[in-house]
Amino acid sequence: MSPSHGDLLWRWLLTIIAMITGIIVVVITVFLFSEASTVLQEVGWGAFFLDPSWHPQEQFFNLIPMLLGTLSVTVGAVFLAIPLGVASAIFTQYYAPRGVAYVYRQLIELLAGIPSVVYGFWGLVVLVPLINRFQAPGTSLLAGMVILTLMILPTVALTAEASFEEVPWEYRQGAIALGLSKWAMIWGVILPVAKSGVMTGFILATGRALGETMAVLMVCGNVVQVPDSFFAPVRTLTANIALEMAYATGNHRSALFVSGLWLMGAIALMVLIAEIMRDQNVKL
Repeated sequence: MSPSHGDLLWRWLLTIIAMITGIIVVVITVFLFSEASTVLQEVGWGAFFLDPSWHPQEQFFNLIPMLLGTLSVTVGAVFLAIPLGVASAIFTQYYAPRGVAYVYRQLIELLAGIPSVVYGFWGLVVLVPLINRFQAPGTSLLAGMVILTLMILPTVALTAEASFEEVPWEYRQGAIALGLSKWAMIWGVILPVAKSGVMTGFILATGRALGETMAVLMVCGNVVQVPDSFFAPVRTLTANIALEMAYATGNHRSALFVSGLWLMGAIALMVLIAEIMRDQNVKL
């Protein structure tokens, strides 16, 4: 069947939109490299790992504290969000009554739509004082992990639930015919079949956690140091850019673009892994 004029129009329109989106990504990447090249040509990549500290005014550009701060907050949040998100999806898909599952799903979707600054404000006025009761100052790695967990939980839960729905019904009928209990069916059949989709959700959530700025800036304390406990204040790469870009000049400004390159590279890697996992899921 030949495509209609309407189909051809939509195909060209969507192709143009896709090309514009691709061009924007390329332009942003080129811009980041261009702005970062000043300090890279002058001090090289090694300075960002070997300098004694982060004091750009004195030409010291060690990014290790911010890299470890970003990694710690992200890994901690993902470690908490994965089991909670998968358990949430199992509850709504297999255990909750239909009405309860519907309401619960709407709440999870609402959680995904809350702006990050609202999460940060809540963390600042509720979570930070609560942590401060146990260990001052409250603004800490732990506060950042908890806030990020709440922010990425909907991504994990909704992606896992979508993966469970795609498991062929014949698999469930086979498990029921074998006399498996509901939990045995979930553990032995559903989770192994849906693991690629669950992993895709995990990677997308990790990408969001890496790029989050406002909420972690409000609750993490923003002290440039290698975190030595959950209660230690930390500064992430995104917070470092947001805090210093307003007054940075020269090599200092260029070094902040190097931070942006690290973040973009990490998120691009996460997207690539997610695409590979999705392709594997499709083949299965």
